[in-house]
Amino acid sequence: MEHVDVIVVGAGISGIGAGYHLQTMSPDRSFLIVEARDSIGGTWDLFRYPGVRSDSDMYTLGYRFKPWRNAKSIADGASILEYLKETVREYELERHMRFGRRVTAASWSTDHAAWTVTMRNEATGTEEQIRCNYLFMCAGYYNYRRGHQAELPGIEHFGGRVVHPQFWPEELDYAGKRVLVIGSGATAMTMVPAMANKAAHVTMLQRSPTYVVARPDVDKWALRLRRILPPQLAYRLIRWKNTSIQQLFYGRMREHPKEAQARLIGMVAEAMGPDFDVEKHFTPSYYPWDQRLCLLPNGDLLTALRERRATIVTDHIDTFTSTGVRTKSGETIEADIVVTATGLELVVLGEATFEVDGQPVDFGKTYTYKGMGFSGVPNLATSFGYVNASWTLKSDLTCEYVCRLLNHMRDTNTAIATPTLRPSEQDMPRRPWIDGFTPNYMTRDMHRFPSQGDHAPWLNPQNFKRDVELYRKAPVDDGSMTFTASHAVAIR
Repeated sequence: MEHVDVIVVGAGISGIGAGYHLQTMSPDRSFLIVEARDSIGGTWDLFRYPGVRSDSDMYTLGYRFKPWRNAKSIADGASILEYLKETVREYELERHMRFGRRVTAASWSTDHAAWTVTMRNEATGTEEQIRCNYLFMCAGYYNYRRGHQAELPGIEHFGGRVVHPQFWPEELDYAGKRVLVIGSGATAMTMVPAMANKAAHVTMLQRSPTYVVARPDVDKWALRLRRILPPQLAYRLIRWKNTSIQQLFYGRMREHPKEAQARLIGMVAEAMGPDFDVEKHFTPSYYPWDQRLCLLPNGDLLTALRERRATIVTDHIDTFTSTGVRTKSGETIEADIVVTATGLELVVLGEATFEVDGQPVDFGKTYTYKGMGFSGVPNLATSFGYVNASWTLKSDLTCEYVCRLLNHMRDTNTAIATPTLRPSEQDMPRRPWIDGFTPNYMTRDMHRFPSQGDHAPWLNPQNFKRDVELYRKAPVDDGSMTFTASHAVAIR
């Protein structure tokens, strides 16, 4: 059976970062990046809907090791994908990649100190197996094969086109058409102003409002720094500045939720004027950061609403008709195209099944180790970014930690690293893996994810500054990660 030291699952933003770090920090390790699709990029290759873009600035969504050089800090999907492709070319990572391999199962053997990873060859339909000593899951957090399908009464009666943003049909022509976008999250708020540039009219139908914040898509301070400083130094300073501001504002909003609420709603009211019903359409029933804020580059959604190229309706669907939707309040919305921006379907570790020494693993019964490992599960890490900051900040830290761990195992001649609860920790209070964050796409699946405990390292704090200490500075041998030698072929 083919054998490598490390298998990385996924060739998106996390998997590409993992490849760079393994190649740079642990160059004595052989590794393979397996990807279910036939191309790199993950989210940024899959999503093709109008206006697709980041909702984080690229100085923090970009990798720590590779400066973002484009003028716009809030970038479109095509630019982000090109950045990822450039990273792969620059560090010659494609030679480590194998495409069209969908991981379906992983089985750990203590006797062999190795995982046997089973994958489906998407081209031939055959099953393949590769053995590795360490398994690094970078497959993302949502199902690539289907989006969340909300209950839409009477949708079968609609006579027009119905599409989900996750599977945008390239041939769809919406110019001059009436478009109804159902949803109030980042995807809906991205699509509405983008489609309003060509459509006859776009209506966004939401059950409840979401907090929004308008920001320029160009960071003028960053551009000035880039003109006078070397690229890497400028990037480091901009990244530090933006990360600090993110954490500062997030902390203040959580500490003073009523003031934050008033400020966010007030900014929308100021932009929209006295005739717009801000209370109905942009005043959520929860406090800021109980769910993620939606970023509006240059206030584009508000501009589309002011210019009447788009309309927002806050109501529940009574039923679809052949020509559109009738709401609970009796309003009729006519449409030629309906876009169901109803969210993602979360998955744990890419939908694969796992077992340890023949016993199935139920990750919902484990405790998280630093937000990237699982109690009692050896030689396994997962990359999952922040919900309150840029994904890559956490992804980079996770990659650094995995390399530190592998290097420690090499230096101590150990083959197995297992997050292990002490006897006194077996009955720790359980908290949700991501605590205090309540969007539906999270809450409906949190029971399938590991729990947090009540002290480090059994935490997933969603705090970059704290994670820098946990991942980059804390000892690898911390008393909770146990190390074991093996008579089997160990990680070289």
